[in-house]
Amino acid sequence: MSIARVFVARLSGCAVFDPAGDRVGRVRDVLVVYRSTDPPRVVGLIVEVPGRRRVFLSIGRVTSMSGGQVITTGLINLRRFAQRGGEVRILAELVGRRVTLRDHDGLATIEDVAITESVPGEWAVEQLFVRKPRTTPTPFTKGATMFARWSDVVEDSSGSQPQSAEQLVAAYNELLPADLATSLLELPESRRMEVAEELSDDRLADALEEMPEADQVRILSQLDDERAADVLDQMEPDDAADLIAQLPTLRGETLLDLMDPEEAEDVRFLLSYDADTAGGLMTTEPIIVSADATVAEGLALIRRHELAPAIGAAICVTLPPYESPTGRFLGMVHFQRMLRYPPHERLGTLLDLSVEPVRPETSAAEVSRRLASYDLVSLPVVDENRRLVGVVTIDDVLDYLLPDDWRSADGGDGAGGSGSGNDGGNGSRSGSGDATDGATANASDRGNSRAPSPPRQRSSSGTRRPTRGTS
Repeated sequence: MSIARVFVARLSGCAVFDPAGDRVGRVRDVLVVYRSTDPPRVVGLIVEVPGRRRVFLSIGRVTSMSGGQVITTGLINLRRFAQRGGEVRILAELVGRRVTLRDHDGLATIEDVAITESVPGEWAVEQLFVRKPRTTPTPFTKGATMFARWSDVVEDSSGSQPQSAEQLVAAYNELLPADLATSLLELPESRRMEVAEELSDDRLADALEEMPEADQVRILSQLDDERAADVLDQMEPDDAADLIAQLPTLRGETLLDLMDPEEAEDVRFLLSYDADTAGGLMTTEPIIVSADATVAEGLALIRRHELAPAIGAAICVTLPPYESPTGRFLGMVHFQRMLRYPPHERLGTLLDLSVEPVRPETSAAEVSRRLASYDLVSLPVVDENRRLVGVVTIDDVLDYLLPDDWRSADGGDGAGGSGSGNDGGNGSRSGSGDATDGATANASDRGNSRAPSPPRQRSSSGTRRPTRGTS
């Protein structure tokens, strides 16, 4: 009988289907447990299902892994995945580790792992794809690669060398910011910081913006001042202000001094407002043009890739200067309205004068009512001289109104299939589940003697931001 072999790096991102051909989710990692003498045994896959929830899929429920897809029995326990002691994620924790080659002098770094199925439902680590250190000082070359069996290597458990995160960062390359944030928070803290150090400033900034503030502070506190300031420069000013407000005063001032002066000025401006006001919620970087700008110019501005959809939903028209605080605010032109007019039409003739701007001290509750009452995506904020100082977008308001733990809260644990019970099959977890095919759970597969850990709980306070003091 031929032995099925799959490389985990290629398995990451593969679609998971049920027997009827309906997609269940995507593979994000492979979970193994170490054994005293034999290679690590695969107990299951970590699968991302709709709603960005990561769940455990027992390897006993996998009927096929080939052709870039995974076929399952169709029954998945939708309880949020929680890693247990003794379990190791291949992509998140094993790839990038340094090992010593038994039969070859020197060290190597694991870049991929091959798992094989010896008998149906029984998968284990077979080979490691490793890279040796480069032998020349040329920065454009890499060391030689080779395959090694698990028994041919010894892991470096001293922790004297940081674990490489290059392969894991590459695996995260296609993730949306919210998914990247979730993936980072699921990593052990030491590994999380190794990945954070490897991420570019803009990618780390995007991920931080999608995290609860307690986790933002925890990560930023472990970065050196120069790197932390560079990351804050890449964040939206309102998000950067919220984060700095959570830091000790001295550290916050230090980072503001190290930031780009223009970015720091915007952040200081936002810090002067209470967090539960329009000034505390707004962003200071809307699209601002003159009344003589044309529809073609306006559409070109909102076409920029880095622009958030809520910001691109409307353009603000003001008198000069065209950076906040601007000249006198004239009105807004909505994206949909621009599509109805020829490219040469001046935006000054298309103003929506029914949108009444709010003042920075307007309460968040009033801003929410305005947005909801008039079906708006954004609302302009002006000062006492009717100069535009920013806009409040619907996503800012939602982020403020939702509870702190909304990113991790489960929206119900319904699953395909009928009945309730354990996720049976090899590698099953104990505790009440949401789907079962009546198979008998193997108590030795994942330590069925204890129930699965509950999802992470964060602060349950009613608002996202604490009140910032006014200056």
